[in-house]
Formats: sequence, C-alpha cells, structure tokens
Amino acid sequence: MSDRYCVFGHPVGHSKSPRIHTVFAEQTGESLRYEAIEAPLDDFAGAWRAFVAEGGRGANVTVPFKEQAYRLADVLSPRAQRAGAVNTLMVGKHERVYGDTTDGVGLVRDLQAHAAPLEGARILVLGAGGAVRGILEPLLAANPAALMIANRTAAKAERLASDFADLGETTGGGFDAVVGTFDLVINGTSASLGGELPPLPDELFADGALAYDMMYGAEPTVFLRWAAKRGARTVDGLGMLVEQAAESFFLWRNKRPDTAAVREMLRRSR
Repeated sequence: MSDRYCVFGHPVGHSKSPRIHTVFAEQTGESLRYEAIEAPLDDFAGAWRAFVAEGGRGANVTVPFKEQAYRLADVLSPRAQRAGAVNTLMVGKHERVYGDTTDGVGLVRDLQAHAAPLEGARILVLGAGGAVRGILEPLLAANPAALMIANRTAAKAERLASDFADLGETTGGGFDAVVGTFDLVINGTSASLGGELPPLPDELFADGALAYDMMYGAEPTVFLRWAAKRGARTVDGLGMLVEQAAESFFLWRNKRPDTAAVREMLRRSR
C-alpha cells in the first residue's frame, strides 16, 4: 500500500502540490499517494488527526493553517521555531509530529536558479506577515549587505526586523521609509492577489536588479509588470513553490527530485 501525504488549505482546490509530488514520486521511484484536503477553518487539528488515523504520514500546510500547524507539532525544527510557522508536517518515531518550514529554503534556491543578487546585495522585502517571517533567516544566511522590511504598518515591520537583527543588518519601516535603490526586491504581500501595488518609489531598482513576487499566476502580477517597466528582471513564485515542495519531499522520503524539470512542466502548462 502506498504511503499517504496531502496538502491542507482553505481553499485548496487550486493547489498544484498533488501534481508536483506525483511527478516527484515518479522521478524517484517512491510509492506514495498525495491529495489535497480542505480543512475546516475552525478545526485544522481535527483534520490532521483524522488524516493520520487513516494512515497519513505527512502533509504540506498552506494558508491559513501554518501557525496552527506550528502549535500542533510535538517537535519543531530550528528554522520552524525561528519562523513561528510550519508548512511541513510528518509523523515520526512513537507517532510524534515533526514540524518544519521549507518556504525560505525554497525561495533561496529559486533565487539562486535565477542568478539573483544575494551576497553583498541590498535587499528589500515587502510585507511583514507570516509568509515574510518564514523567508528571512535563509535570506540573511546568504550574507546580504543590508535587508529592509517595508510594510503598510511600519511598527509591524520594525518589530520583525528587530526579531531577526541578530542574523544581519536588518531594518524595518513603512513604505514611505523606502529610499535608495535595491539589488533584489521581494514582494511578500498579498496585494498581488487583489491586483494592487504597494506605494513604492519609481527609482527603486539598481542596475541589474531582480524583482521577485512570491505569488504566481497565469499572467505576471501587477508588481512584476510595474517592475519590468522600470527596468528590473522579473520572476514569479512558481519556482519557489516547486523548490519548497522538493525540500518537503526530501524530509519525507530522503530523496531529492529534479526540480528544474517540474518547473518547466508547470510553466508550459499555464
């Protein structure tokens, strides 16, 4: 019998994760079944327990359940502890639940695949929610010259910057505090989902800068369209989705799939 895995979300019907992990399993010769489960907003823990009772061995967790998954885990990885959120669960020894987050490493690997400036770079991250919190540690581990967090609510960005200041030169503030040019600008806000753009200065991108939106869709987001008009290279978050999935797959099965082939497959099918 194949091992069972899933992705929990609400909504989750649009998720590409079942397709991604099915291809990963075919690549690596692993026997598993992966499905999408829409958990009730008020009972994520119950949905997880029911899944495990039916033989589930691990899960990806997407919005809005990442903080609930963090609280549910018996054992947390150091990076999950730092992020305060979990996107990967698995059942370990003695049925203890292990929680990890693969979003940050997924982002950095995708950035590296696109030759993004990281070491010694000036990085601007837009947004201060859970999605951003999960990517800061691996970004700072790449040794940028400076990292600024900008958010509509300045105090939230300032607190988040303070939480990670021990890892590198980190500042936070409102969008009106953004000055100068940056080598890498990452949009971690949900504004793209509503077709909105954070209020940003036109002179934002240094020569050769990359604009990265953690969101993705059939067409470039409004942020990426805006950035392209101002001379930046642009990349959406589809590769991050694949790379974080590959890291989860490795945690579960101890095998690394070919992410480049899967990224290309998904882009062709859009």
